[in-house]
Amino acid sequence: MLFLCWCAAFPFAACTQRPAKEELFKATLLTPVNSFLRDVEGPAVDRDGHLYAVNYEKKGTIGKVSDAGETVVYVTLPEGSVGNGIRFDSHGNMFVADYTGHNVLKIQPGTKTISVLAHEPSMHQPNDLAIDRNDRIYASDPDFNSGTGRIWRVDPDGTLSLLDSTSGGSANGIEVSPDEKILYVNGGRTIWAYDLKDGNISNKRVLIEFPDFGVDGMRCDVKGNIYIARFGKGVVAKISPEGKVLKEVVLSGKQATNVAFGGKDGRTVFVTLMDKGNIEKFRADAPGREYKMLRAK
Repeated sequence: MLFLCWCAAFPFAACTQRPAKEELFKATLLTPVNSFLRDVEGPAVDRDGHLYAVNYEKKGTIGKVSDAGETVVYVTLPEGSVGNGIRFDSHGNMFVADYTGHNVLKIQPGTKTISVLAHEPSMHQPNDLAIDRNDRIYASDPDFNSGTGRIWRVDPDGTLSLLDSTSGGSANGIEVSPDEKILYVNGGRTIWAYDLKDGNISNKRVLIEFPDFGVDGMRCDVKGNIYIARFGKGVVAKISPEGKVLKEVVLSGKQATNVAFGGKDGRTVFVTLMDKGNIEKFRADAPGREYKMLRAK
């Protein structure tokens, strides 16, 4: 009895102070319901860990969200411009898909100077963006009326190249795989995969087709899993690189529009919800691809 373990002798002094196991894949509120407009979209995290999303307080704004969920207007876009997808490059510049102005806008850090990186009048509406380690931007361009769309590449100097025209569903969410060998594009209920090389795409195939509900914005983690907003179902689905549903994270609303990785270690997933007008978050088991890429520069 003289050799009792210290923890057993004093259970409340020692054992109860062990850190609690982190709960993964459980969504909680970040910002209050209706803190953003119904058009809340485009969550993105810069290399310093700050979260942004479009349409805070009024259309055409970009809100900056604190860790506590407090939001302020970061910038107001030029008259007639409304943002959707947001991404950051290796220099800290913010890029915004301006779907009403048919632009990809560039916002410089610090000065917040807004300029037009690329403009194409024939675009239906640049919707979502993805970016690779060479700062090439890939833009989805859906025509929701016809159920078709296009995929564009925007080079760092603003040069536009049409990569493909889609059929069988509008081009919506878009993302690059961690090894940058695959470009994922979704629309309707389908995720397509393309071979990606030197900014060009080929060999289009179906990765997964869902039997119900829509698909929207998506991001990859560093392991190549895809986290995709299932619009109408009210979940974020985690999809393996082979196209298998690994997990579904249930949200408080049904109209999930987009996702982004961030937080102190890149393992917090932020989700925008149209029907709730807010942002939710949950913890994942691996950091995001883009989070790691931006910090490797």
